[in-house]
Amino acid sequence: METARNRQSAAPAAFTAFARFVLCGGGVGLASSFAVAALASWVPWVLANALITAVSTLLATELHARFTFGAGGRATWRQHAQSAGSAVAAYAVTCVAMLVLQLLVAAPGAVLEQIVYLSASALAGVARFAVLRLVVFARTRSQAAGAVRTARPVRTTVARTAAPDSRAVLCRAA
Repeated sequence: METARNRQSAAPAAFTAFARFVLCGGGVGLASSFAVAALASWVPWVLANALITAVSTLLATELHARFTFGAGGRATWRQHAQSAGSAVAAYAVTCVAMLVLQLLVAAPGAVLEQIVYLSASALAGVARFAVLRLVVFARTRSQAAGAVRTARPVRTTVARTAAPDSRAVLCRAA
């Protein structure tokens, strides 16, 4: 029964974290898609994607540390490094998706490019959520949960004495 309660209370936390992840990460991702498209008009798309991915990863990691996963403060260097690792994988997914698009469609329009880019980003984003929640920010959650678990109520013991044998003694004590 206790396990069922723990699962029920954990589900809203995961859902809330995912909603915040979509809001923060999705907002940064959407802005990034437009930034990549704008920057790609001056530099090769792969370079534009790399630059925007680096900047957006730093921003998103800070947002996730502060709001999404409840770390309560700035992201540590370790969290930035681990988040960067998951961003490299997301970068690879978006690059492969765009490469496949270029191979399949000779001159794709901007709308089709955005659809493919955002779809690949969404797929990579779901995987990033799992990595960030289970690996990158897991220590922060486990430390906070550990602090709650170790806070135990103070228990006092009361010494019990033998009950008096006589009713007269009881009346005097009252």
